[in-house]
Amino acid sequence: MQHLPETSTGLLPIEQHEKESTPMALITITRRIGCGERNIASRVAEDLHLELYDDIRLEEEAARMGFDLGEIGGVDTTAPNLLWQLRSNRPQNYLDIMHTVVLEIARRGCGVIVGHGSQMLLRDFSSALHVSVHASMDFRVQALMDEQSLTRDTAEKRILRADHEQRGFLRFAFNIDWNDPASYDLMINRDKLSEDVVAKLITEVAKSQEVEDCSQGAQESMERMSFRHRVEDALLKEQFDPRDIHVEVPERGVVRVVGVVREYDEQKRLVQVVGAVEGVSKVEDEVAVLPLFVD
Repeated sequence: MQHLPETSTGLLPIEQHEKESTPMALITITRRIGCGERNIASRVAEDLHLELYDDIRLEEEAARMGFDLGEIGGVDTTAPNLLWQLRSNRPQNYLDIMHTVVLEIARRGCGVIVGHGSQMLLRDFSSALHVSVHASMDFRVQALMDEQSLTRDTAEKRILRADHEQRGFLRFAFNIDWNDPASYDLMINRDKLSEDVVAKLITEVAKSQEVEDCSQGAQESMERMSFRHRVEDALLKEQFDPRDIHVEVPERGVVRVVGVVREYDEQKRLVQVVGAVEGVSKVEDEVAVLPLFVD
């Protein structure tokens, strides 16, 4: 067992929001082109005094956490929408990055996340409110025509292509049906409702006592999950085989590592890698050294 310097602080404290009147602080809103989800999410975030995590903010979060999207093949850094480029050209890299970023946002306990499979990445996080905003094809086509000055035929083709890509990605990443009601806590049809009305509905549900009750105890669980994932990422980057190493977080700042390695130097390096992860105050080393014998 290795004890790290006392200056280590353990996990970063969960950010407490200034507005005590907002009991539910983590919301995911599924992206569906032509449904106005970006504007709706922005209004919900404003009403609840939360951070909005749209494409641009998610890219910034990825960069802040040390992911250099420009170093990953298939991404043109001179063009916009780096995350969408990454999803199209390197879906597994994209999924790994979004997993880490979304879990870190969830660990903080607050925010409105738009799209990027966030409802599935946080499906086991009971205090998150997962929302799907949908509409008929006619509504979506007209909305896109008005928003982008498109012909009806062009707007319909863009929607069908976007739906096909989204459906395919969620099937690849999570093996789920995009339209499965079981994936959401709240599904809203836009056909008769304005963006303001939809935003108010989401806000009221987020403030409800029922949703607040679901969040009890979930934050600490998510904090540990996010922390464990950061440690696993660090080990993976240093070429440790995840099949040989198991990571546990029994309490704040403490990481228990169980598994096998082939050399004592490798064991020592593993402990150093884990100890270097931000927030680790103690490493419980339960890794066995089993040399590989060759006849």
